[in-house]
Amino acid sequence: MIKMIATDIDGTILPYHSDFSENVKRCIKELDQKGIKVILVTGRMHSSTTPIARQLGLNNPVISYQGGMIKDMDGNTLYQTNLPDNYAKEIIKWARVNNVHLNLYIDDKLYVENDNDIIKFYIQGKFVDYTVCSFDDLEIKNNVNKLLAIDIQDANRVTGWVEILKNKYPDLYIVKSTPYFCEIGPTNAKKSIGVEFLCKLWGLRKEEVLTIGDQNNDIDLIQSGGIGVAMGNGTEELKACANYITDTCENDGFVKAVEKFVFKKTEG
Repeated sequence: MIKMIATDIDGTILPYHSDFSENVKRCIKELDQKGIKVILVTGRMHSSTTPIARQLGLNNPVISYQGGMIKDMDGNTLYQTNLPDNYAKEIIKWARVNNVHLNLYIDDKLYVENDNDIIKFYIQGKFVDYTVCSFDDLEIKNNVNKLLAIDIQDANRVTGWVEILKNKYPDLYIVKSTPYFCEIGPTNAKKSIGVEFLCKLWGLRKEEVLTIGDQNNDIDLIQSGGIGVAMGNGTEELKACANYITDTCENDGFVKAVEKFVFKKTEG
């Protein structure tokens, strides 16, 4: 019996640059009413995720920063791990040398060095503000949540960054979270770690958890559940690791997976 659903947000329950479908909202409300915990697991900032939880009527802890932070809806921190200072400073230098747009997240606030089309594209629908400043003016001291390198035009360039940085920093968690985003975080900032933390907290077994996502940063997420579901719009790498491939986000694939594995509804 499924007692918890751990779901990615963007591209899974929320179409990119759109709003939740009525079917998704009804499904999540029904799950909540049945006492099935719905956990949002995202690379987003915590401050960008809590408005979504409230919009969906959820009062469960939120897993943000790829698993680097877990807070309850009262703002209490249950788990947190940050990027080591030396790595953060080195990668900032790398980004400058290679003309890479970098988002810097410190204490759940977003900073950029250039106010450009990339950051304006990034914040659409994310409920966040940002500060433009030189990163040299910020105090980096055990407080960096993550770094995000972005190119909104060339996905192959982003793939190259992932490979370069993974080779240089094998003890960090570096992954492509969309075709245009390269996530850079500490080793213990993985979505699976967040799921496992809450399972231990609540005494849940792996087989009582359904996990669902759409991108490569969701691979360890879907592997952490008893049933791992890939969205129809997901990457091929993710689909290869899934127990089941559902419909696309735009076609309410989340709802269809819940109906199949939780509500046990038959098609036709």
